[in-house]
Amino acid sequence: MKLAVLGAGAWGTALARHASARHAVSLWVRDPAQAAAIAAARENVRYLPGVSLDGAISTTSALGVALEGVDLIVIATSVAGLRPVAGALAAARPDGAPPVLWLCKGLEAGTGLLPHQVMAEAWPGVACGALSGPSFAQEVAAGLPVALTVASLRAEVAAAALEAFHHGAARIYRSADLVGVEVAGALKNIMAIATGISDGLGLGLNARAALLTRGLAEIGRFGAALGAQPETFMGLAGVGDLVLTCTGDLSRNRRVGLALGRGETLEAVLASLGHVAEGVACCEAVRRAARRLDVELPITDAVAAVLFEGRSARDAVAALLAREPKAEFVREPKDD
Repeated sequence: MKLAVLGAGAWGTALARHASARHAVSLWVRDPAQAAAIAAARENVRYLPGVSLDGAISTTSALGVALEGVDLIVIATSVAGLRPVAGALAAARPDGAPPVLWLCKGLEAGTGLLPHQVMAEAWPGVACGALSGPSFAQEVAAGLPVALTVASLRAEVAAAALEAFHHGAARIYRSADLVGVEVAGALKNIMAIATGISDGLGLGLNARAALLTRGLAEIGRFGAALGAQPETFMGLAGVGDLVLTCTGDLSRNRRVGLALGRGETLEAVLASLGHVAEGVACCEAVRRAARRLDVELPITDAVAAVLFEGRSARDAVAALLAREPKAEFVREPKDD
């Protein structure tokens, strides 16, 4: 099997390295200088330093070269990069394409679309799906165990993902709930910022547990409004990714929250991060979508107030604590 991984950030590079244990991989890097540097050093010094890339990985900045003879295309950009890359692929492969996966998690800024909706507009009809779940790039690159979910309505997409990645220390599970998997992946980044803020303020483990639990409820409400399956949120892409991103020190979104909780400005935090924190851009898109859907997302609203409205982290937490009491679970009354 041959794969094209489009995007050489930490996660794209780590997944390419994992796949290269059994398959040929073409790693496409948009910047020719960076592509040359990775090829020469056999290492992605910028995004995944210290991890060697073996000879089964070829590096190129030419999209046509990366796509030659491939059996699976993996788009490893941010949500912001998904539409332009998908459009370029549609132009490069007008007569059809192998299955396509994307790794990004979030909603598109401006449109509020989930990744599969972006793909439907940018590259109609292609067999595609999302690869998601609790996964830090550094651990996957080190060969540590990981379990992921491939979500698609097309059987050939799941089959290609299994062939490409279900080996070694990685397990791949299948799901047909593309909406649920994408919603979970988007909102867990917002919850990670919230949990980081709480930990940065020193509010303790009880507060962290409450945020994780109520954050999962928030994700479920938003997903239900979009037609997701409830069980998805109890799986790898749901609670699994939520726990990892909210508590793991390798989480970029958690690091953003920690810094905000310590009083740093968002501009300073993002400048020092060096990587994309998808939860920041996603937060405003989710808040707008929730208002359109009439879904209550108090944690998302609190994070948005800190990120975009100048509210202090401590005041945002105080506002959450001051909310009126309510039932934990709401059920429709039964008929007599």
